Amino acid sequence: MTSFDASPAPTVWRALLALTVVFMMLATTGWTAIRDQGGPSTALAAELAGWRKARVGAEALPAPDSAPGRFAAFFASIGSARGKRLAADYPHVVGNLNGAPVTLRYRANRHALAESLAAERRRVADPDLTAEGHHEAVRRMHRFRALMDTDRQILAFDPTGPGRVAEVFGDLDRAERVSVIVPGVDTNLLTFQKTARRYSAPVGMAQSLYAAERAAAPQVRTAVIAWADYTSPVGVGMDSAIGRLAESGAVRLSALTEALPGDSKVALFCHSYGSVVCGVAARNLPARVEDIAVAGSPGMRAENVAELGTRARVWATRDGDDWIQDVPHLAVGGLGHGEDPVTPEFGARVVSAEGAIGHTGYFEPGTESVHNFAEIGVGSYEGISCAGDTDTCRSGIYGEDPDQRA
Repeated sequence: MTSFDASPAPTVWRALLALTVVFMMLATTGWTAIRDQGGPSTALAAELAGWRKARVGAEALPAPDSAPGRFAAFFASIGSARGKRLAADYPHVVGNLNGAPVTLRYRANRHALAESLAAERRRVADPDLTAEGHHEAVRRMHRFRALMDTDRQILAFDPTGPGRVAEVFGDLDRAERVSVIVPGVDTNLLTFQKTARRYSAPVGMAQSLYAAERAAAPQVRTAVIAWADYTSPVGVGMDSAIGRLAESGAVRLSALTEALPGDSKVALFCHSYGSVVCGVAARNLPARVEDIAVAGSPGMRAENVAELGTRARVWATRDGDDWIQDVPHLAVGGLGHGEDPVTPEFGARVVSAEGAIGHTGYFEPGTESVHNFAEIGVGSYEGISCAGDTDTCRSGIYGEDPDQRA
């Protein structure tokens, strides 16, 4: 970028004008702002202070930032009863520890949700709460209650501010293949699940993909994670056009994939700004992540697949009436996310999204996009339908071109 007291080059002026168009387009096409109403103060700080002082017998607890392998070994050594005790005493810690047994994390997060639900009930009863604050507290109370349903498997939960959450569909411990859905802008506790436009929210996306994977390969043990465990941009603003939140989200995504139990193969399904997160994370993902698929992408902060620095296969799709196709795919001075992943220049494997409508329709049951995602998720690549009635998106997968993975 040029300095403020110098005239920008024509190409820079064009880029700035394009970004202005982007922001105006987003304001009228679906990335609407959701205000952060705050919420109850986190109990995490108090729990962390207690965790650092606690002992199991004579042994100190692992530092909260320990590697997943350290936690896996620790919980295996202390036994089930002591693990459950820690989950009850430090639910906000244990529920979010990569490497802790997933069933113990589910248990801890039920405790954390119960505490958060009680806190929201107290807020709802507060006579000094504003009407807006009361409405927000009621919505959060309903969300916490729903997340506590006995059949739900909550892998991560943080009620602070807009909140973060992740949910598992299927048996994560026994899964041979795990799919992780990484959603985009305005994802938080209150938008994690929707009644209207169900399949535009992470829970609906995951339910649809899980059903499609079970139909595609009933013999394959699969699990799907609705992963809203990062802080996404809120509404229209600079955060949606830069990579700051994607960078912090990428760290969390890499940690998740590293810590998944067993030796399952992993596929990422990244929608909208979620594809920015996946693009930033790509070079640091473990080898078990074999596929990265993006839908409705504003870019992956790379000009081509090679710049992603991953050996994972990279897939892309976009339906014909997704407004994001009109967003300039560029990167200037940190603004914008780079080349459009569905262009030939980018080099991704482009699959059909026939039947999908608009920017949020890719996980609707019956669409070619969710069918293709399911085939990718279970590793059945011969069943994928490529864009443009070709078979080029499937080339090189089964060893005929061993140097081509993406």
